[in-house]
Amino acid sequence: MKFKELEIKGVWLIEPQRLGDARGYFCEVYKPELLREHVGDIHWVQENESVSSYGVLRGLHFQRGEWSQAKLVRVTRGRVLDVVVDLRRSSATFGKHLAVELSEERGEQLFIPRGMAHGFVVLSESAQFQYKVDNAYCPESEMSLRFDDPALGIDWRLRPDEFRLSPKDMAGLPLSEIPPFDL
Repeated sequence: MKFKELEIKGVWLIEPQRLGDARGYFCEVYKPELLREHVGDIHWVQENESVSSYGVLRGLHFQRGEWSQAKLVRVTRGRVLDVVVDLRRSSATFGKHLAVELSEERGEQLFIPRGMAHGFVVLSESAQFQYKVDNAYCPESEMSLRFDDPALGIDWRLRPDEFRLSPKDMAGLPLSEIPPFDL
């Protein structure tokens, strides 16, 4: 596996080494000692999966305080644009975002530390999205950052009429209304 820290400190793109032939391929997708070496000692408590169709945008979600979550995400079918926004007030990249296309073809994973809002939009006909989290889900601490906040300037690569959002995601707050993030 290759680890590359991205523009926001603590966010890592992890590229698997795929060994393949005419039958297909084999690769390691999770190796705790390599993750520990690059990002620290993370203890996953849950693994989740979602399946979504083209245009579904999930996010930008985060949990606050003691319920904050680090995530390790990947796409096992299809293609998504994965977006991370730094909500750590003390960070040099506070309010900045990065977008990474994840796909089943490349098999890359994204490590997202605590203190980030996270979301993705499906670019293929459908996508299967898997993620590990290091803390339990707590609905009372969950918040949504507005996906189309002009202050963020995220290019989601779709026309506005192509998005499919939940009521919760449509009601996200702009960055200016997000209370200081406490880890």
